[in-house]
Amino acid sequence: MVDPGTVVNAIKQARDRRTAPLILELDLTEGIVETAPADPVSAILAMRRTSLRDVLDGLRRARSDARVRALVVKVTGGAGLALVQELREAVQALRDAGKHTVAWAETFGESGRGTVPYYLATAFDAIYLQPTGEVGLTGIAIEEPFLAGALEKAGVQPRFAKRHEYKTMANTFMEKAYTPEHEESSKRLVASIGEQIADGVAAARGLPADKVRALIDRGPFLAGEALEEDLVDRLGYRDEVYADLRERFGDEAQLRYVSRYARAHGLASRLPQPGKQDVVALVNGHGPIRLGRSGRGGPFPNSGPAMGSDTVGAAIRAAVKDDRVKAIVFRVNSPGGSAVASDAIWREVVLARRAGKPVIVSMGNVAASGGYYVAMAADTIVAQPGTITGSIGVVAGKAVVNGLLDRVGVNLGAVSEGDHARMSSATKDFSDSEWERVNASLDKIYDDFTSRVADGRGLSRERVHELARGRVWTGADAREHGLVDELGGLDRALDLARKGAGLPADTPVRVYPHTSPLERLRPPESSEDRAAAAARFDAWGSLGGLAARLGLPAAGPLTLPGFWDIR
Repeated sequence: MVDPGTVVNAIKQARDRRTAPLILELDLTEGIVETAPADPVSAILAMRRTSLRDVLDGLRRARSDARVRALVVKVTGGAGLALVQELREAVQALRDAGKHTVAWAETFGESGRGTVPYYLATAFDAIYLQPTGEVGLTGIAIEEPFLAGALEKAGVQPRFAKRHEYKTMANTFMEKAYTPEHEESSKRLVASIGEQIADGVAAARGLPADKVRALIDRGPFLAGEALEEDLVDRLGYRDEVYADLRERFGDEAQLRYVSRYARAHGLASRLPQPGKQDVVALVNGHGPIRLGRSGRGGPFPNSGPAMGSDTVGAAIRAAVKDDRVKAIVFRVNSPGGSAVASDAIWREVVLARRAGKPVIVSMGNVAASGGYYVAMAADTIVAQPGTITGSIGVVAGKAVVNGLLDRVGVNLGAVSEGDHARMSSATKDFSDSEWERVNASLDKIYDDFTSRVADGRGLSRERVHELARGRVWTGADAREHGLVDELGGLDRALDLARKGAGLPADTPVRVYPHTSPLERLRPPESSEDRAAAAARFDAWGSLGGLAARLGLPAAGPLTLPGFWDIR
């Protein structure tokens, strides 16, 4: 027989668990996933990782949940600058709602490289640092390789053309040092990002901006030094962080990961409900842009995502056809890639607007070159101050490897029919007529790009050319020049979409394409059902094969130069 007292105690314990205070947790050790990968295997493996939507939705809900008393976050260096700024905004909104927020770290970088993680931590009420840790507040730097000397020694001749002088991808292969324009652009990027971080730290820590800049010049700081300079609030280990929270909110307080909290409470609000059918569609475009379907951006298991024009185009068309969708938010996080694929996605954005669906673009860490191309037709473009964007330009070319082959004793025979049949060959330089074709293509792509920027952004062609020429901007500078409309993150873009469509603030968000990892394994019924074209290697346009042979990174004529994920 069941003891009645045991039943009563079980009921009481269950009720206590439902009413106990909550302390939300977030561990950034493995970073944050912006969206589930497109290929089903990777999507299943990623289901355990924390997603940006879950974090933002969870913190938004927590603002009005009386049970939630605090947020504690383990800060590491796994997030890019724009995503960090997005998290800072969400944390600040939680603080404004009266919730206590704590950031803790074993170290903010070891021997430097902790500037961006520390910048995130300053958004919290209190910062804890392990006594053996450091605050690697050392500033921002960009290091860019120039391979011309090495290629010359190897017997490789780079042959590139670009539009225009700020489109610096070609400089990586053709120059031995900065050109004046390249140096100017990079210096301004570093200055803009440095200003954002220094001003943000100063405001958050209540320090004069000039003192923060002086501290940056002195960093990194040992734990004791960081405490003396008021960069952190307490030195302590993880157990001491949680002990302080227990002391403040009681031993009965329950710990809950933000993602679990969001999923437990947010599932119903994400799905259309009877009598409440209107939704905002969220379409994700991440990684290098290519023709075909989205998927891995490279052949290796850890390769990042790629944005396929078929997949993204089909998602936008599905959102347009769905009568429940009243607005579309297009999240773009891409350095660009194929010009043709970018143009195909741009066209779908144009058609969505013509169909009466407002389109709001939310830019992530990077939305440049082709990443800007796919965004420029939107009703509104929202970017973080630290987003890397612009790069309105084009580059094309190849590397001629005859000298290298001679040195290693390789002879390559070739027969052809047609004067330009070997135009993309790595063992033949461009002829005059082939250069004419290359330049004609560059002129056409650049003309299309800039004319569509002018139409989409309401700027003159002359003004667009001043801002374009391949130059890269931060989101803050792009906002000043009219290339971006507002500063903010995904939450801000969703709010603008709801307002633009006249929807309530609690209108749910539905991701398109709306398929589970297992559903992605089934064959498509039609091109409208899912993007059916097989993804192919389309890297440097016609130079994809050469890039693969040389082990060069996948790129395209609309590709951002270098590596611009500021961490």
